[in-house]
Amino acid sequence: MKKDINIPKVEGVGIAIVKETVAGESAFKAHIVNFNMHQITNILISTKGYGRIGDQEIKTSRFNHFIGVLDTESSKPIEVVSEEVFGLYNEFFVTYYIGRTIYDKKYIFVPESIQEKHFIEISILETKGVLIR
Repeated sequence: MKKDINIPKVEGVGIAIVKETVAGESAFKAHIVNFNMHQITNILISTKGYGRIGDQEIKTSRFNHFIGVLDTESSKPIEVVSEEVFGLYNEFFVTYYIGRTIYDKKYIFVPESIQEKHFIEISILETKGVLIR
């Protein structure tokens, strides 16, 4: 039964958090990045933050984002990420289609991982940031 279900492996799709200038101020923005040579469609991204700061358990609001099509080797912004949540787990649950096949993957930025010392070059975005693939 369970062994008969084909769960396709997600490859070539990532979430990047980069530092940008928005309205004259620096801000961190999350992007979905498609490194594949085929487009992905009907993308639903659910985001939330959770964890502990000191003795306090913290959960952020859950946000859902829909992106219709993401072309080959391209990216689209998802949301601005406040520096106040860098001490939490920041989760991006991504579901999308390639043709008629559905894929999903959970990307989790662990506490304090969104720091410039962890930035790498992300060629599709033509900037540096933190990337999970």
